[in-house]
Order: sequence, then structure tokens, then C-alpha cells
Amino acid sequence: MKRERFLTTGDIANYCEVTSAAVLRWIDSGKLPVFTTPGGHYRVLRTDFRDFLMRHGMFIDDGFFGKGQGRKRILIVDDEPAVVAFIEGALRLEGDYELATAYDGFEAGHQLAIFKPDLLVLDIMLPGMDGFEICRRLKTDPAMSHVKVLAVTGFATEENIEKILGYGADDFLAKPLKLEDLKKKVHELLADEV
Repeated sequence: MKRERFLTTGDIANYCEVTSAAVLRWIDSGKLPVFTTPGGHYRVLRTDFRDFLMRHGMFIDDGFFGKGQGRKRILIVDDEPAVVAFIEGALRLEGDYELATAYDGFEAGHQLAIFKPDLLVLDIMLPGMDGFEICRRLKTDPAMSHVKVLAVTGFATEENIEKILGYGADDFLAKPLKLEDLKKKVHELLADEV
């Protein structure tokens, strides 16, 4: 059975066992991204709905979303919303990835546990637990050490680069990020996944 790429507000209400009015409130408050058809109907990308469920700690039925269908999972962690939006937008256009985001070290740890990414795009300077510590813990955890890490930083000193690579990051990019470099690194790191 073919999975539709877009969901209606009714599909979402049925999945969450809530009213359509509740779904409309999520849309109106900006919690659930949508687009409008020429006929004035809301549609939600399946990937945006999954991201919404993850952000709000709601149940995710992998059968509904097609887990195991070959889609790579990428967790984006940066405390700058504009950087997160840039990376997320670039990756949505580039490939059929499952994406999740976090804005600090604590949220990153939570998302790593529930989202189980194939690739972590990680800012090394974060509030709370910094990217160095996140990378160190990730790479020393046997259950998570397979996760590829692409470190990003606005402080690309030789010392920082050596330190993050020493903690196990697979590669790094300096900010400001260049679209082509980002796409190339992500593709290379995920191509290594077997």
C-alpha cells in the first residue's frame, strides 16, 4: 500500500485520537506546520507530523510512518534557530530524510534516546552540556557509538577542531555554513552507513 506524502487534518485527528478542532489549534499556534491547497484545505507533510509528535513526546507508530523503509534519520542540534532552520530546509530539499531538532544539550540527549539518529549534526557550543561532551558521551556509549557526528561551529579554531575530532566526531564544518558543503558532508557520512 502506498503511503501518502501529505496528511489531512482529519488524518492527524484520527491518529492522535483528538478532535479536528484540536488539530486546528496546533496549526493556528504554529506548533504544526502546514500548507494550504488552492481549494483552501490544510495539508501536512508526513515528516512534519512525525517531527511534531517527537517534539511533544507523543506516541509514534512506526508502521504508520514507514520505519525501516530506508530513510536515514538526522538529528540537528544548534542553539541558533536560524541555523537549525537553514540545515533543516537544506536537508528536506536534498533527500528523503527523517529529521528531528534540538536547541540545547539536554534536549539533544533526550532526542538521541528517542529518535535514534543515523547522523547527528552538532553545534559544539551549546547552552548546558556542550557539543564536546555530547560527542564524547555518544561515542563511548556502545549502543550509540555507531551514530555519525558532523560537528558545526562558528569557532573553528585548530584547538576546537582537534578536540571535537578527538572526541569522535566524524567530520566538521565551519559556520557560516555553505549549502553545497553541508549537502556533500551529509551525503558522505550517510553513504558510509551500511
